Amino acid sequence: MLAKDKKKKVIKKFQTHEGDTGSTEVQIAILSTEINELVAHLKAHHKDHSSRRGLLRKIGQRRRLLRYLQKENAASYEELVKKLKLKQAKQFLKKEEVKKTKAQIAEEKTKKANDKK
Repeated sequence: MLAKDKKKKVIKKFQTHEGDTGSTEVQIAILSTEINELVAHLKAHHKDHSSRRGLLRKIGQRRRLLRYLQKENAASYEELVKKLKLKQAKQFLKKEEVKKTKAQIAEEKTKKANDKK
């Protein structure tokens, strides 16, 4: 659970307009800070399975919100991912980027095969 002052700071940093407390960007930012706090807690208390369950629930909620934001506003999604320093899952990458990575993988395999010969 986030402290009130910390939550207000996160809201102020990620709000899209004055008085915005519930936009997708703000919800994702709040979930991210809660996730970070839970991860730190679980490092110290590794047997706390109820907190682990809550962490997984928050991660799933954030994943759904990120998917929605990417579909609705791709520019805002990219900016938010950079600000929060989140890893982008392959399913969130654009089709061209996935094709590039597949092409790069194929290219690396051919290089390795040529090096072995």
